[in-house]
Amino acid sequence: MGTVGTSKQRWAILNGFGISLGDSLIGLQALHTAQGLGAAPTLPVLYRKPGLHRMVDQLYPLTQDFAAVAALTEQIEPSLLLADGFDRAIDIRDFAFDPHFRGVAMSDFFLSRLGLDAEAVPSVLKRNLWLAPRVGPLPVPLKRTALVCPASSMPLRDMPEGAHERILRWLLDRGWDVQTQGRTPPALRGRVEQVPPQHQLTALCHLVAQARWIISVDTAMVHLADAFSVPSVAFFTTHRPAWRVRDYPHCQPVYLPPAGLPEALEFSRGPADVAATRAAWGQDLHWLDEIMSRFCPADARGNIALG
Repeated sequence: MGTVGTSKQRWAILNGFGISLGDSLIGLQALHTAQGLGAAPTLPVLYRKPGLHRMVDQLYPLTQDFAAVAALTEQIEPSLLLADGFDRAIDIRDFAFDPHFRGVAMSDFFLSRLGLDAEAVPSVLKRNLWLAPRVGPLPVPLKRTALVCPASSMPLRDMPEGAHERILRWLLDRGWDVQTQGRTPPALRGRVEQVPPQHQLTALCHLVAQARWIISVDTAMVHLADAFSVPSVAFFTTHRPAWRVRDYPHCQPVYLPPAGLPEALEFSRGPADVAATRAAWGQDLHWLDEIMSRFCPADARGNIALG
């Protein structure tokens, strides 16, 4: 699958790989996979905008064995990089607006932009395997701990408060030690551990790795759960699960398509879009009990009083 001489080439990747933690995790895995298959050089230069979210900026120093990072300015263009001696300049600026990005698995999009036939790449190589060895040593998972992640990087995909509280109650009633990244409902204070905001990537990774089960919306936490092989349930509204978690064997996706919204909506166009995604969860949330029971990790059933 590799190309003769590829390993000796100089590559530049503009905006490699995005400005969010989730996009970066997947894009870097695509690069790591391409290198392992001999289709990308060992140390391409990733030109990235400076001053992004702290957690994202902390991710890229972990790639120093397979990528270099440089500052992306408005003056840098592919033609200038090629004239400067690069053999290839891949421009993925504003890829969220690229029509080829919509309706496909994100891993496949990045692999294709790197020049691979994404369909020929084994599914296991599309998992986020590169991260765990670079943030160890990792904590031992706690069998009784469930981590709930109700918020995404944008309100459009956030879990409604009622759904968040129902999930917390379901877990508590069945003997789980419960952590949440969201606001603890007043009635559950003292029973649920509200996790403070994480400012260090390593601490966030350890928080995920020590959990026995993660319940999340479509956000970076789902991709981190895969990186550390933590069972998860992931709720999707704006995107089909196959576009994000198709290759994650430990993730159980739940798709809640909102009425009246276009598929693959990346950004909210206003309050009506947010209201539509909230409404997709429904008024009667009893269905969540069945979802939680069905997807509870199998090896936790004998250790947790499920009731």
